[in-house]
Amino acid sequence: MNIPCILIPALVGLICGILGYLLGKMNSKGDDSLALSLQADLDACKANTRSLNAKISSLEADLAAKAKITTPAQSFAANASPGLLFDAALATKVYGKKVKENDLKVVEGIGPKIEALFNAAGITTWQELSETPTEKLQSILDAGGENFAIHNPSTWAKQALLAYQGKWQELKDWQQGLLGGKE
Repeated sequence: MNIPCILIPALVGLICGILGYLLGKMNSKGDDSLALSLQADLDACKANTRSLNAKISSLEADLAAKAKITTPAQSFAANASPGLLFDAALATKVYGKKVKENDLKVVEGIGPKIEALFNAAGITTWQELSETPTEKLQSILDAGGENFAIHNPSTWAKQALLAYQGKWQELKDWQQGLLGGKE
């Protein structure tokens, strides 16, 4: 009589153990599929973001190309105006080194790589840089990658405007208070 009393709890324990194991196994498979599903969604979102960034870049390039189409009178005015404002001798005197017209590196915070990035985006002159909103400059930097996205272009348009207007001493004085193009 003692054997059935011991056997029943042992069998119930064994059955509960097996059921617990099976239920746990079923639940863990559901978690793996959930994680895989979420990872697939994340990958799809990343691909969509890349696609949208590419589309934005292409639309910006189209817009820049359309903006460059001008009438002959506008073309003459655009070509004549910067030449009248740019005084290489004055710029050289103020900076103590030769300054080339529309050299974006004159702007504090812009180096050769950022200048190349802006040139690729259609910003090749001080005037164009001065007329570009800070948000657009930042989006160009962001599209260039992590190394560019850390820069702050908040003063670049104003610096470019001073260079375009030939206000070299005012530009140099202001730049001395800037750190990497930031106030």
